[in-house]
Amino acid sequence: MSDSRDGLLAERAVRFGVHATDRYDAVRQCGELLVEVGAVAEEYVPSMRDREDEISTYIGAGVAIPHSTAAGKKYVRRDALAVLVLAEPVDWGEDQQVSLCVAIAALGDRHLDILAELAEVLMDPERAEQLHQAKTANEVIRLLQPAGKAENV
Repeated sequence: MSDSRDGLLAERAVRFGVHATDRYDAVRQCGELLVEVGAVAEEYVPSMRDREDEISTYIGAGVAIPHSTAAGKKYVRRDALAVLVLAEPVDWGEDQQVSLCVAIAALGDRHLDILAELAEVLMDPERAEQLHQAKTANEVIRLLQPAGKAENV
């Protein structure tokens, strides 16, 4: 099993058919997956909820990108992504429904680069739809490649 996206997203960090009761449950599960893959300490997870309380991580097209507040960065061990494909959409507030969560853990200011790359990928309606329809971790990893990097998968 190989990691892709410069080691950011491993196959084991992609989950399908995840059930979440609300956005906070989805954010918590994202954080727990980042802990499971060794990207963050457990203390990172509450800072992800704090971020969600400060400003929604919804970016459009049924996608949210949960990540921590600045205070939570001290709990990051390495840059990583975790992806949850939800079994059914979750209300993210303000009439926004999310069915795909791409969680971020990043050292230093790297999260800004990662957010910019993800926004580029996820704001492409065709790729976003393909992500929602993806059935395998490798397919998700391939689709999350920034333009021009997909051949590295």
